[in-house]
Amino acid sequence: MIQTLFGSLDPPEEKGFFDRMKKAVTRTRDSLGERIESVVAMTRGLDEEALEELEMSLIASDLGVHVAAEVTRQLRERAKREQIRDGAELRELLKASLKKILDDHEKPPVMVAAPPEVIVMVGVNGTGKTTTTGKLAAYYRRQGKTVLLCAADTFRAAAIEQLEVWGERTGVEIIKTRQGGDPSAVLFDALEAAKARKTDVLIVDTAGRLHTKTGLMAELDKMRRTTQRLIPNAPHEVLLVLDATTGQNGLQQARLFTESAGVTGIVLTKLDGTAKGGIAIAIARELGVPVRFAGIGEKVDDLLPFDSGAFIDALLGEPAAK
Repeated sequence: MIQTLFGSLDPPEEKGFFDRMKKAVTRTRDSLGERIESVVAMTRGLDEEALEELEMSLIASDLGVHVAAEVTRQLRERAKREQIRDGAELRELLKASLKKILDDHEKPPVMVAAPPEVIVMVGVNGTGKTTTTGKLAAYYRRQGKTVLLCAADTFRAAAIEQLEVWGERTGVEIIKTRQGGDPSAVLFDALEAAKARKTDVLIVDTAGRLHTKTGLMAELDKMRRTTQRLIPNAPHEVLLVLDATTGQNGLQQARLFTESAGVTGIVLTKLDGTAKGGIAIAIARELGVPVRFAGIGEKVDDLLPFDSGAFIDALLGEPAAK
């Protein structure tokens, strides 16, 4: 058991992964589930009117126009070959189609031959980036790995102090500078420290100014070059932190950061606060970038490695009883 000043980092054993994910996507599941039941009740078979209604329901859950069209096309072809008998069968066919989209775009993390593994956290302000950085540190600590944090968000007021709180909470040291300092300089210090100590994981919190500011992308590029001077194949992961409640606006953020910052994975936060959790599938389909982690709450262990099967099962389970 790993202890900190704030208590144990061990996750509650009584809650399984599926149960926690199911609770996180309750709003999306109830909303989408009710719509599916409504579609099935419209007709004895899955006719064109029902398919159109289903497509609109998928779009309303933020799966996106392309995903909705792709899935309904597959169902239409299936219905031509053989009748889809009831809501249960429709639900299972939807699960299979949506899981395939996620799995087709899944990419395993880069295997790091020698420490440190360098993970850079990017994203606009307000998505929970610094909090997620702290939770990710706790995640790796629970795996028994040594972790170092780099406070490279020197732009936002109190960002360094916020990360310091997470460092105390997780028992992880922070390399920092003053507010307004050079992010690449503090990153350089953190890289040297991680190499010297043979630290397993270095997690870098970066500035999150508006994605429309070209200066932010230039700064991230400078930090990438700094990293590669000391560790040629780093950063090994660039994780974009997205707020699930922003829906399709989040997809636009993901597109811009993927093009400019070399994003390798998504951390979807505030999944428990939205009825539009389908954005995870839209991101995978539109950008070919896998979702690595899902934020499902405020606690230190409320960051789960993303699992497509558990997510789809939780998303398309039976709607909660009223």
